[in-house]
Amino acid sequence: MADNRPQLSITGSRHLPGWMADNQVSLAFSTYQAGKLFMVGLKPDQGLSIYERTFNRAMGLHASDDAQTLWMASLFQLWRFENYVPPAGATPDGYDRLYVPTLGHTTGDIDIHDVHTGPDGKPVFVSTLFNCLGTTSETHSFEPLWKPPFISAMAPEDRCHLNGMAVDPKTRKPAYVTMVSKSDVSDGWRDRRVGGGLLMDVRTNEIVCEGLSMPHSPRIHPDWPDRVWLLQAGTGFLGYVDLASGEFHEVVFCPGFVRGLTFVGRHAIVGMSATREHGTFSGLPLDENLKSRDAEARCALHVVNLDSGVTDHWLRIEGVVRELYDVVALRGVQRPMLLGFKTDEIRRTIRLPE
Repeated sequence: MADNRPQLSITGSRHLPGWMADNQVSLAFSTYQAGKLFMVGLKPDQGLSIYERTFNRAMGLHASDDAQTLWMASLFQLWRFENYVPPAGATPDGYDRLYVPTLGHTTGDIDIHDVHTGPDGKPVFVSTLFNCLGTTSETHSFEPLWKPPFISAMAPEDRCHLNGMAVDPKTRKPAYVTMVSKSDVSDGWRDRRVGGGLLMDVRTNEIVCEGLSMPHSPRIHPDWPDRVWLLQAGTGFLGYVDLASGEFHEVVFCPGFVRGLTFVGRHAIVGMSATREHGTFSGLPLDENLKSRDAEARCALHVVNLDSGVTDHWLRIEGVVRELYDVVALRGVQRPMLLGFKTDEIRRTIRLPE
């Protein structure tokens, strides 16, 4: 009998492996729709190495600067992964990173989106369900840290769809957040998907930019401290907010529902999802922007040159995976792998102190 299940195909542009090798970087991306965490590196022959494991509703990701630690949000837990491969070492089959889940915080289903770590190394995350920023707690589901001033109560109602967080590169503390609306009623953000989005300064509670369409993934690039880069998922544009004027400047159109943003030098890696026929992704300016360019929404990663606004490289994901959430760069890593919970490999992987 023929196997009619959707298959998975991941292909890269011709020069993507060379760019990864030149920059000594690998990539990790999450898909909550398929419940997977993927790692993309290079084989010894410079072909793409694709490694994946299953995690229920894999969402926000954060990698440490040295790529030794990885954080991932899942359906009701926040996981910390540690690399088990010693410096300058490799596994018997040639992987130079082996990420093992070593610490899990059970938060309940609070819909964690973006994740970062503070100056003390403790995770800080967006709880979209509770419209707030929070951190882990030893005794409770989580500890709330901040909420927008227009949110009148700490209620599990996803009122404004707070989703993204940018940290100050110098202090490593939350600086800006994105949300889809200023709604203060349960699920009210769905009525404001077009033009209701905003960027807010966490430190002052001031609105920096309004009129955005489903903004996601705010990030601060160290080369441009006067800008906050973000993705307008409702239009398909990567751009930045000028902090002096409060205006959003479009840099490049990406053909998909854009979420997930990280930097490698002066390149941005942008995550894109194929649109749905109904629901959150439909009825947005993105539809017309795709039509005017005779394009279809794709599930992919685009490597965008921030100086030229040109997509230099891409990674296409087709088949069973249609939606991405986050992407991170693993600096100094050539070929990563990770352990999950579906096989007994995690039971047999043991590391002792030196």
